[in-house]
Amino acid sequence: MSRHSRSVVGSVTREMTTPEVKTPTGFADIGVPERIDAGLAAAGFSAPFAIQTEAIPVAMAGEDVMGRARTGSGKTLAFGVPMMARIDAPATPGKPHGLVIVPTRELALQVSEVLGPIGKHCGVRVLAVYGGADRQKQVVEIEKGVEIIVATPLRLIDLMKSSECDLSAIQVVAIDEADRMADEGFMPQVEWIMRHVTAVHQTMLFSATLDGQVANLVKRYMKNPVEVSIDSPTDTVGTMRHLFLAVHHMDKNRVIANIAAAAGQTVVFCDTKRSCDKVAEALQKLGADASALHGDMPQNAREKALGKFADNKLKILVATDVAARGIDIDDVAVVIHYAPPLDVKTYLHRSGRTARAGKDGWAVTMAEYNQHTTCRIIQRGLRLDIQPPIEVFSNDVRLRDLFSFLDNQ
Repeated sequence: MSRHSRSVVGSVTREMTTPEVKTPTGFADIGVPERIDAGLAAAGFSAPFAIQTEAIPVAMAGEDVMGRARTGSGKTLAFGVPMMARIDAPATPGKPHGLVIVPTRELALQVSEVLGPIGKHCGVRVLAVYGGADRQKQVVEIEKGVEIIVATPLRLIDLMKSSECDLSAIQVVAIDEADRMADEGFMPQVEWIMRHVTAVHQTMLFSATLDGQVANLVKRYMKNPVEVSIDSPTDTVGTMRHLFLAVHHMDKNRVIANIAAAAGQTVVFCDTKRSCDKVAEALQKLGADASALHGDMPQNAREKALGKFADNKLKILVATDVAARGIDIDDVAVVIHYAPPLDVKTYLHRSGRTARAGKDGWAVTMAEYNQHTTCRIIQRGLRLDIQPPIEVFSNDVRLRDLFSFLDNQ
């Protein structure tokens, strides 16, 4: 699949630069209608990924779909393509026909950016609806009529309660990143929304895991769902390599700067917004091209940072977990965990920002002397060989070629 991915500015998707793709594409082979296939080709999509090959035919048949797939595996088209195909008429003002529920505004923008250019060529209007943006502009667009809205729970509920968005005509619902929705405490809001989808409809749910609160959501709001799974909950991307480094806390920022200087675009994960700011500032003082990305930043600053990173005009993003949900860029070379995550699930979500679209990627974890046990727990959960972190200093030449670390393992 070929496309150029970048961040959206504003709530309505804008046109992206895409390579020319001729129809029929590989999507036609799995039953995608001609008009949708033409939209996929116009948007630069040439062939489906594994999760799309498995999920789209099932969803096109009208079945509820319960998909398990990691971040970066192509879930957006897996639910977006059949949603567009099944919407059979233009929407009336204020009453969309398709609904995608996502946990963050960054993800709302990401999904709408992927689906918007496709819809533009097949008569399906797509709108991102989220907090932190001009509410009135979103209301005006909904009133004009949009077939699909991609919404965060709180802003959508706000619009519903003020009678500015009516879900009574919804034909298809997709719940994306359901496990993160649960982790971030949005399940009560998601259930409230689902109770207001009153017409006969199809439901698709995609998540890295299908247990806990996600399983309850499936039980309550899905009808005999077909499970589509292309990997186990702890599988990682096949082209991802894992590296655990023992680093002194005073040397971490220099290590990051040296890795990024040689490897390319890098995402650094920190646990707090304050840490993101401190690390980004320290990297800038070292001469590295870095920017923070977290929820306390103004929305326009976040979108600017994401846009520069997507355009390869920014080398390093220092992000929190929630803010990074909007990063859907195929060329991230390295994900660096500033400290070992406390569980494998978080490690996988963070690391899933690299090794996309069949490209190689590195997940690098920096551990201080008292964090080696956490590294072993992660290694065990990933079914990796249990090895102590490799001690490095910022002047280690191996940081300029991460593959050189493999020679010593």
